[in-house]
Amino acid sequence: MSVAAPIDIDALRAYIGRQERSSDVLTPRLCRELCATLGESADGPVPLGSHWCLFPVIAPAAELDNDGHSRRGRFLPPVPLPRRMWASGALQILDRLRVGDRVERHSRIADVSVKDGRSGKLCFVGVEHAISTDRGLAIKENQQIVYRSAAVPGDSGALAPRDTADSQAQSRAVRTILIDTVRLFRYSAVTFNAHRIHYDRAYAIGTEGYPGLVVHGPLQASLLLELAAEEHGGESPQTFSFRALRPVFEGPVTLYVDVAGETMRLWTAGHDGLPAMSAVATW
Repeated sequence: MSVAAPIDIDALRAYIGRQERSSDVLTPRLCRELCATLGESADGPVPLGSHWCLFPVIAPAAELDNDGHSRRGRFLPPVPLPRRMWASGALQILDRLRVGDRVERHSRIADVSVKDGRSGKLCFVGVEHAISTDRGLAIKENQQIVYRSAAVPGDSGALAPRDTADSQAQSRAVRTILIDTVRLFRYSAVTFNAHRIHYDRAYAIGTEGYPGLVVHGPLQASLLLELAAEEHGGESPQTFSFRALRPVFEGPVTLYVDVAGETMRLWTAGHDGLPAMSAVATW
């Protein structure tokens, strides 16, 4: 495995303030494909995580890195660490997207920081998104992307201590969903996400050191968002924040929920029963 180059934090932080504008259309076909992937009815409202299917980076194959992503250094800074994943996100939902919406996204690099993790360097890149339709501002999102050192023997991939995650273990299990290779492929396709950890098992295990195919962070967040609305009588939450605690891999994934007043705590877990993604929804 290649050794990452030294991190020049000043050069990376020079990307703070960089902006990007994107536009897309929430087509009927995309909505049907997303509903089929999530297991939702195509006759209901557009899934709350549909904006994660919009604005994909559509780069030619010659401009992709080995991991399947487009090369770094255009909008996102060129972090010289080999592994990347969504660390966390926070949404303010002002208006639910609808089929046929013309959607605009204004993005800005908000922060870049480097920390020492238990298995090596971690670089966090914060991105702010403002997502609008012809009706006005629909979603405000703060996204945290983490870049990580190469895997080392015994590295579980966890981003949080085990006891922090285990404190949620008394929540109610609502349902278990099989996240198999077909569902992973479908979500990669509907989001135009070519990250090889989600569909190339040999790459995920041999290059990035995972024990199997990795379930997408936004796929887990979408499932938890839909569960939150379902548990609250179909009403969309006003805020939704989520945090990746550790990777979860292909196989059964269980969704949990704990309600206290207008605050709902949710999380996912894989076959080991440990929380993989935690979330909080409020109304």
